[in-house]
Amino acid sequence: MLHKIARLFVIKTKFEAFLVIYGLGTGAIERGVHYVQQYPGFGGWLLFAVCPIAVFMAGARILDSIERQQAD
Repeated sequence: MLHKIARLFVIKTKFEAFLVIYGLGTGAIERGVHYVQQYPGFGGWLLFAVCPIAVFMAGARILDSIERQQAD
């Protein structure tokens, strides 16, 4: 039973990966907006810029792992 529940949290296709990346990106932009409001000026905009960059890096890693998994 626990195995069946654990399978729900495994990304199997590129479509699922893109949905996860979209969710991460939406959350990153929301967090960036809060940073700009909390830290006005250059510091807030710098933190805002770093949030999507982290999503790009994570998205590339997710897509790369899906491609490797499908190649096996």
